[in-house]
Amino acid sequence: MLTAGVVAPAIADSDGADGTGRPGKPSVAEVREAREDAAAAKSDVDRVRERLAAADAALDAASIRAAKAAEAWNGARWQAQQARRAERVAAAASARSDRALAEQKESYRDVVLTTHNMGIDLNIATSMIAADGMESLLEQTATNDRVRALLEQQRQDYDAAADLAADAEQAATDAAAEADRTLAAARTARDAAQAEAGAAAATARQVGQQKVRLVRTLARLEGVSVAVAQRRQDALAQEQRAAREAAVRRKPASKPAQQPAQQHADKPDKPDPQADPQPAPTPAPAGGAWAAVAFARAQLGERYVWGAAGPDTWDCSGLTSKAWAAGGKSLPHYSVAQYDVTTPISASELRPGDLVFWGDSDSPSSIFHVALYVGDGRIVHAPRTGRPVTEESMYYWRTPDFYGRP
Repeated sequence: MLTAGVVAPAIADSDGADGTGRPGKPSVAEVREAREDAAAAKSDVDRVRERLAAADAALDAASIRAAKAAEAWNGARWQAQQARRAERVAAAASARSDRALAEQKESYRDVVLTTHNMGIDLNIATSMIAADGMESLLEQTATNDRVRALLEQQRQDYDAAADLAADAEQAATDAAAEADRTLAAARTARDAAQAEAGAAAATARQVGQQKVRLVRTLARLEGVSVAVAQRRQDALAQEQRAAREAAVRRKPASKPAQQPAQQHADKPDKPDPQADPQPAPTPAPAGGAWAAVAFARAQLGERYVWGAAGPDTWDCSGLTSKAWAAGGKSLPHYSVAQYDVTTPISASELRPGDLVFWGDSDSPSSIFHVALYVGDGRIVHAPRTGRPVTEESMYYWRTPDFYGRP
């Protein structure tokens, strides 16, 4: 259509050989020029569309970086929470050991009083209460087998209690140090996520402005209105999306991953979908899964905010965590940890309520995005900055890498 529009004026402007002004057959040079003009215009259109595709790719790359940083923050925050919990457990264990040691000292005192009633000098009690006085006490009571056996047992019990108390105190100290370290790491991850989110937002604004300018250029080159050029571009993007999804669906299936995300050895194979990714009929999920799906769908249209878990802003793992909380199961606000607590499945086994994950490699520790499967090959998820909670094909982007059932 564009070629005809360029060639036609050249033909219309050509006079016949008889000089009557009636259109005549164009010369070879005129035809060649018209074709060159058409080719140049098409080349210009192709270059604009290439720049539009490059702009979309830049936005996609910025969004992925932001998603990775956001999930790294969620992971660091989760690890800090786990470390604080471990610190509290270690502190409680240390306190119990201290109490046990104090009780053991009281037992020593009772033994000393018993030996006094048996005729042993009470001035031994002073050295008995201190740990370094036990050997002296034993030497002075060596002639009394019954007392010696009793004191030996008490010494062993005291030593054991003292060792436990020392170990518990060291464990509490180590746990506190680890909690401080993970908290510092979480703050660093938070700052990185904030920076990447800001960069992604800036990229989205720049890409949006660039695409407006490029669509206007397309409209001028094609001789149509901006609205028509935009509709054509949207239709082309939809066709490309559909083609990409079809290509993803045709990929052969492989063995699903079985290893926990925290294990780095023996990395599992990446689970690809089967040739038919929409089994019919979809298996019925448990009641909790329906509640999770209903909750996720109720959030459609709400904003993506990194690190958010409601009530009206979400990131990917925050949405799936709260959705399954509505279904009666607790999931961490961290996509890698969510995979850790699910049962790995294949794409052909998916049913509503299951989780779909994307990562950078065959290792689940590389996971950086998660979505809730809702049936018929579709997901609900919080995609990225600039895109609200959405329901769409699970092949909207690229093949999911892992699948899990809470």
